[in-house]
Amino acid sequence: MNDSTHSSAERAEVRTVRESGRTSVLVIGGGINGISTFRDLALQGVDVLLVERGDFASGASSASSHMIHGGIRYLENGEFRLVRESVQERNGLLKIAPHYVKPLQTTIPIYSTFSGILSAPLRFLTHKSGKPQERGAFLIKVGLTIYDTFSRDGGMVPRHRFLGRKKALAELPSLDPNIKYTATYYDASMHDPERLALDVLQDGLAAHPGAQALNYVEAIARDGDEVVLRDRESGTEFPVKADVVVNASGPWTDLTNDALGVDSRFMGGTKGSHIVLDHPELLEATQGREIFFEHSDGRIVLIYPLKGRVLVGTTDIDADPSEVAVCTDEEVDYFFELVHHVFPSIPVSKDQIVYKFSGIRPLPRHEDTAPGFVSRDYRIEVDDKGSVPLVSLVGGKWTTFRALGESLSDIVLGLVERTRTVSTVGRAIGGGRDFPRTEKARRIWIQENLPGAGPRAERLLARYGTRAAQVWEYVEQGADAPLAGGDLSTRELEWMVEHEMVARLEDVVLRRTSIAFLGNADAEVLDEIADALAPLLGWDRARHDAELEQTRVLLNERHGLHIPSRTRG
Repeated sequence: MNDSTHSSAERAEVRTVRESGRTSVLVIGGGINGISTFRDLALQGVDVLLVERGDFASGASSASSHMIHGGIRYLENGEFRLVRESVQERNGLLKIAPHYVKPLQTTIPIYSTFSGILSAPLRFLTHKSGKPQERGAFLIKVGLTIYDTFSRDGGMVPRHRFLGRKKALAELPSLDPNIKYTATYYDASMHDPERLALDVLQDGLAAHPGAQALNYVEAIARDGDEVVLRDRESGTEFPVKADVVVNASGPWTDLTNDALGVDSRFMGGTKGSHIVLDHPELLEATQGREIFFEHSDGRIVLIYPLKGRVLVGTTDIDADPSEVAVCTDEEVDYFFELVHHVFPSIPVSKDQIVYKFSGIRPLPRHEDTAPGFVSRDYRIEVDDKGSVPLVSLVGGKWTTFRALGESLSDIVLGLVERTRTVSTVGRAIGGGRDFPRTEKARRIWIQENLPGAGPRAERLLARYGTRAAQVWEYVEQGADAPLAGGDLSTRELEWMVEHEMVARLEDVVLRRTSIAFLGNADAEVLDEIADALAPLLGWDRARHDAELEQTRVLLNERHGLHIPSRTRG
């Protein structure tokens, strides 16, 4: 679906950009790092246009492990700067985005005391994986002790703790009884990555009238100081002049540069896949913790309770960004093997999979470095040989998006001869502003801001944070009916179309809600949401049916669902 162009009427926001034909900074790529840069520039009062060829946060940003983490294993790569920045940003996001970023207790099962002591220094020095070997308790203890020094945020984050087999199995009785120890520390979970990205984007749009963002618009060519854009909804092509062009298209950075007439070989991404299981026994076995460990093949893997489901990941396989990343049967078998490795008494079957997803990490080209040891740090490349500087982002990850956006923005500000006037450090994001932190505060906030919402109140607060107050006020002003078994409603869907730039059916089921992630996107749900969207977006019957079919194919082919083709009488 993402490769098609619809013959729709031109959207008003596209027409505004086309008629203006001018901005100071053009950011290409609406993943979290492009969005973060967009927000930072908008806060400085810079005219900035963000374009994304799909929906916002629909590429690498939507395929993450749903974690905000300091990256303990980056210590072994010698990336101390990145670890320090990552834990600072993690601690910061717990404060500025508490509606989506939550503390996550993480436990590592350990099978030996001294394993890896000889191989770890070699990995540290060469960044080559060598023969895979699990890390023993000694190495993990050293790593966590160092991690604590970076991570504790003045004592807000508890220190790690070690347990021997007996106490570990008392806490987590379904763990493999052959473990020798467990190590437990804290990182953070990210419950709705796409909605967090949307919150950052909306903050940018609200910060400056010269800030504009378009989804389903791609950059297809460059001519001097003009970039030619194509609206993939209407098919319209038009030029936009800019003083600086920022390429933040993640794994596709080299492909974007090629379209702009620049030959680059910056990227060397790897594929990471995940499955989502509806498995109450496995969910109970985790006791609300992420189980995080190194498998016998040297890959880091995780079993992670989220939204009443269990997320299992991830792989780290060299990938071609020009091809669609899909979770394969071999990867599913691998995930089942690792679940059995950790929880040997708990059976897992393919009929418990409700959703699969896969994406390509925007890693730098790494030649013969093993995928797991490729730097997760980022760098910024500036090509000033043309009439307009082209700034390319290489690398970047969810945890450091705020700091990265600030660094990239600083370079752009220098190029447009502007100075920073606003910092994003400690600046609350979207629905994280005034978010209630305790159970009592939640009850009071709901009573004051969501009167009459009843059982919907908790879902609205989880989905929007404190923005839920505006959503509920809007919902109450018109006729409303439930959709998707009550996970959505007709009036809330209107809010999403009016305020969250929904253009397609997939935007709703994959990114504005968790309907697909939770395994609730069946044929009936797709039908009723499409029926409700059609009048809001001006779809005729042909477009309505095309949306249904294209979303069905997308969910089946990329996410492992089995939705039958719709038959009309």
